[in-house]
Amino acid sequence: MSKQKADGSYDGSQIQVLEGLEPVRKRPGMYIGSTGYDGVHHLIKEIADNSIDEAIAGFASRVDVEILEDGGITIVDDGRGIPVDKHPKTGLSTLETVLTVLHAGGKFGGGGYKVSSGLHGVGSSVVNALSTKLIAEVVKDGELYRIEFERGAATSPLKKMGKTERADGTAITFYPDPTIFKETIEFDYKWVVNYLRHQAYLTKGVYVAVVDKRTSERAAFYFEGGIQSYAKHLNIGKNVVGDQPFYVEKQVEEALIEVAVQYNDSYVETVRPFANNVLTPDGGTHLVGFRSALTRVINDYARKSGLLKEKEENLTGDDIREGLTAIILVKLPDPQFEGQTKNKLGNPEVRRYVEQVMNEYFAYYLDETPAIAKKIVGKALLAARARKAARAARDNVIRKGALDGMNLPGKLADCSSKDPSESEIYIVEGDSAGGSAKSGRDSRTQAILPLRGKVLNVERARLDRMLANNEIVALIKALGVGIGEQFDISGLRYHRIIIMTDADVDGSHISTLLLTFLFRYMKEVIDGGHVYLAKPPLYSVNHGKKKIYAYDEDDRERILDEIIKNKAEKGVVIADDEDKNKQAGVTISRFKGLGEMDAEQLWETTMQPENRVLIQVKVADAEAADAVFTKLMGDDVSLRKNFIQTRAKDVDLEELDV
Repeated sequence: MSKQKADGSYDGSQIQVLEGLEPVRKRPGMYIGSTGYDGVHHLIKEIADNSIDEAIAGFASRVDVEILEDGGITIVDDGRGIPVDKHPKTGLSTLETVLTVLHAGGKFGGGGYKVSSGLHGVGSSVVNALSTKLIAEVVKDGELYRIEFERGAATSPLKKMGKTERADGTAITFYPDPTIFKETIEFDYKWVVNYLRHQAYLTKGVYVAVVDKRTSERAAFYFEGGIQSYAKHLNIGKNVVGDQPFYVEKQVEEALIEVAVQYNDSYVETVRPFANNVLTPDGGTHLVGFRSALTRVINDYARKSGLLKEKEENLTGDDIREGLTAIILVKLPDPQFEGQTKNKLGNPEVRRYVEQVMNEYFAYYLDETPAIAKKIVGKALLAARARKAARAARDNVIRKGALDGMNLPGKLADCSSKDPSESEIYIVEGDSAGGSAKSGRDSRTQAILPLRGKVLNVERARLDRMLANNEIVALIKALGVGIGEQFDISGLRYHRIIIMTDADVDGSHISTLLLTFLFRYMKEVIDGGHVYLAKPPLYSVNHGKKKIYAYDEDDRERILDEIIKNKAEKGVVIADDEDKNKQAGVTISRFKGLGEMDAEQLWETTMQPENRVLIQVKVADAEAADAVFTKLMGDDVSLRKNFIQTRAKDVDLEELDV
């Protein structure tokens, strides 16, 4: 037993001093957020962001990424190359200093970078600390320099390798440490593609490319239009107002402000705020300045043009932002992010900069394009009327319900527990399955809400129309979080929301409609990890007195193989020419829907926590999810048709129940 535990004493011997990169390996989550999938890919971002910073500074024109067959990744740029001279403070080469010393970099106002995405100067050294091996190569003035590391420690000094024809720049190859990243060390090609596409949009004129040596897949991006191209990309599949987005790029003091705006015919707002190419999902001062100016400018124009009458109240920000797609990109020398994850920008002066630019240039835009301006104001006026209608409906549906103790829907079979953390609600397709679920559930923690038919496709409906739909209203009431401006995640009555539908086309459609509603109007519920899809079994395999459930075709084949193997081990002679069912001595029945199951079957297969299969719904890339919902649930039939046709080759026709 230690001295501290034995007698309660506490002295200097109990204080640990972690040196060099030890803190990173001891508490990696403090530096990269997680040690799972996100953390592994954050390593790529830390290195590639440095290359992008060279492009932002005007010293690099391309960034290349190679995912290697042996599990590593190489990131190369044609910038100035990390300095290789002796660092005056550490006595090491500058390259080794950057890769081994926390808070060492060219991003602290010393003249290395005027604008950068790096904040704390820890990126490269953190990647080095969390890699089993890292190789850094720098080309300067036709000379190649190389140094290698293992888990953050140099295995030899920096070496001058001699002349090379390679362009000046930096190449970093690293291998994530499996003792740190226990979940996975495999790089996701699609993640890399999405990341590089975004960087190409945000840094106009830079060429970025990726090749996956494991599969030979490759992609490359170059956008001369920058964030204008990005706004167009986000509006694919939507009817837009005006052929080209509004765009302005303006230097204000030491900050560069870029804004692209284009409206579409949807009912949702899509705004992406960036600071020094870093997405700030929680917004910040640049977003506040943009919204404030947008509301002011459009109201001023509506008044001046007579579209908004003297006695009418001003349009609200929500009215004006319906159908808005906007990219806000600010570049500044000293960004004040909240935390290493950089979710929110805090620089107070940036609000004034963005407001100044929008007030002047968006006002010019509306004056110079009156046809577009009239459509934008007209859409906002329609949104205002819908808002007032929705408010009246909401007053009736929700506020009245709140006064009546939530006035829960009559079809809801609630659970007795009032603790949301242990409570779950099954949203069930049809009254028949709902009846079985109600009879078979654990009534203490499991609530059942049966829905009749297909719910409203909210991709094509405003809030006022949604609140006239009985099934949507029942769902809103049951969940307890409200809707629209009254939404409050703290009111969530169940921490697991489980969508349970038949394993057929209609069931998938209903699931998609429900997910569309949750994604568009209650996204925080999905982001909080509260939404699940239940996976009911497709087959019942009857073997003697045993009944085994198979959740898909692969599961069915695995069960049959296991039965046959067990028989063979017991000396049972099996004819090879018999089909698997006869070999195994089983009868197999397929469930056509949840309504076919009795209460006991539904409980033991789909609702009992020990046996059930639940798939958690996650939205890792909201932008990609938005595009898919637009394709599948929007008005453009050609996009939906193309989506289905391009995936038809993945469907096994022999497995279809036709």
